[in-house]
Amino acid sequence: MLPFTRPSIGEAEQQAVQEVLASGWITSGPKVQAFETALADYLGGGVQVRLFNSATSALEAVLYASNIGAGDEVIVPAMSFVATANVVVRVGATPVFVDVDLLSRNLSADAVAAAITEKTRAIMPVHFAGRAVEMTPIYSLAEKHGLLVIEDAAQAIGTRYRHQKIGASGNPVCFSFHPNKNITTIEGGAVACADASLLARLERIRFHGISRDAEGNMDVTEWGGKMNMPDVSAAMGLVQLGRLDGFNRRRRELARRYLENMPEHPALILPQDVEGHSWHMFCICLDFNRLATSRQQVQQQLAQAGIGVGMHYPAMPGFTLYQQQGNRLEDYPQAARIGEQTMTLPLFPDMRDEDVDRVCKAMEAILGGAAK
Repeated sequence: MLPFTRPSIGEAEQQAVQEVLASGWITSGPKVQAFETALADYLGGGVQVRLFNSATSALEAVLYASNIGAGDEVIVPAMSFVATANVVVRVGATPVFVDVDLLSRNLSADAVAAAITEKTRAIMPVHFAGRAVEMTPIYSLAEKHGLLVIEDAAQAIGTRYRHQKIGASGNPVCFSFHPNKNITTIEGGAVACADASLLARLERIRFHGISRDAEGNMDVTEWGGKMNMPDVSAAMGLVQLGRLDGFNRRRRELARRYLENMPEHPALILPQDVEGHSWHMFCICLDFNRLATSRQQVQQQLAQAGIGVGMHYPAMPGFTLYQQQGNRLEDYPQAARIGEQTMTLPLFPDMRDEDVDRVCKAMEAILGGAAK
């Protein structure tokens, strides 16, 4: 069975974890500090990094540390994993959804501009599936209105935008190291930022609000959670980070092979290959009504061919929680269409070229023998 994704973990990662276990220091410690430094060096731009136990925690901590809460609005795309909006609700603010582009699945500055109100405090663009949002007009818009930009780069480690890595901008950028991401720490996340005061507050928030003076005396000056990354995870992350560029090169090769060999059909929409894309996922849209079938039936056909697929994602305004807040799915037609038609095909570095060819052949059969 070819899964839609699988982490690439080898002997080096296993050895790194074993060394930490043998050291007796398995919670946050020297490996976390080393991974933070290595990741900051990788991203460039003079940013610093603080590690968390998940990207969700990282996003929540940034919102909280930025004093965003009740009465505030945060603009988010209608198409993302639900954590993007959930963290806004978690701090007491309101997520304001905007529709996305059908091909990139990303929000645009025009959509954001139309959603800004006197309550807007932040814009949270999501670099969907490793494709960078067009950020320059977003930054300009934020500067004009005095808004914070918090980038959800959970799917975009290694992505470049205008020859700079996502994460090097200086504003808060959050990454995920979940097992299905381009590198993994089993579970984990990070914030990259250039704001020293925000970074200091993030350190407190991620560990019970604790701060210490020069003599090591402990104080608690504000609320904090339990969001720290352990050294076991950081040790794996250090190894994975050294492999990231190779992983992403292979992802690009596989994605281009898909684009070269997938059948053409009016019911099929493929993603686009753009400069800097890190290809976290290969998401297609299929017009199931036009094909007189259903997503479940297509999934079953692919499963019979030994191919697993994912579904990324339902549009967030369609969830009960957000409908209870007054959102209507029909107000976000592109996100709604993606949610209804999306399928995620297998893509991970250990795939072979012939695996891609097998998926393309299976899709050709499903689409009625349409050939490129």
